[in-house]
Amino acid sequence: MSDDEIILSELSDDELVQQMHDDLYDGLKEEIEEATRILLDRGWAPYDVLTQALVEGMRIVGVDFRDGILFVPEVLLSANAMKAGMTILRPLLAATGAPKQGKMVIGTVKGDIHDIGKNLVGMMMEGAGFDVIDLGINNPVENYLEAIEREKPDILGMSALLTTTMPYMKVVIDTMKEKGIRDEYIVLVGGAPLNEEFGKAVGADAYCRDAAVAVETAKEYISRKHNSLAARA
Repeated sequence: MSDDEIILSELSDDELVQQMHDDLYDGLKEEIEEATRILLDRGWAPYDVLTQALVEGMRIVGVDFRDGILFVPEVLLSANAMKAGMTILRPLLAATGAPKQGKMVIGTVKGDIHDIGKNLVGMMMEGAGFDVIDLGINNPVENYLEAIEREKPDILGMSALLTTTMPYMKVVIDTMKEKGIRDEYIVLVGGAPLNEEFGKAVGADAYCRDAAVAVETAKEYISRKHNSLAARA
């Protein structure tokens, strides 16, 4: 049966969720919007649509991206389709007070105007249930500090694609140390020229080589943070 013949509204819930995983994989934005609305009309809770259909679909995309089966252009299409579903769900999630994984402030560092990797991380993080505040490109240390102050995130993410702008990550982290706030946040860094040694050298919690790893790392640190807070309580 060709895709043209699939009528989303005629699928059972389970089939529809499965189809959404396939449509996300193929980056089919309109189909994701339609299927999201169908599940909501059938009485699905927004959070269930998010986790079972969208997040699970993006998890599959993330695994194949990590394993080199999918590439950046394809993942961006998937992420855009995911975003279309999120646009419908976001106000409903806010209204129902759905549980959040955590909050992340992310931006490309000063002097660097590359944003594909950063956008991908932001979309995948949002897809995993995080609130994401994207500061865009070319961010001086003040932008990060203001956003941290304003948003009180769990995670600060910094991205760089130029070897010349990479050292600026240390400027931001050192400034956080001077202000005595470094330990309050999980700091993740990423970008093509970086590596694990560099992440350690600048004082980040972790270096994430791609968006899928960023999501896994963020979840791991958040659960660790919750566990240590629970232990102290």
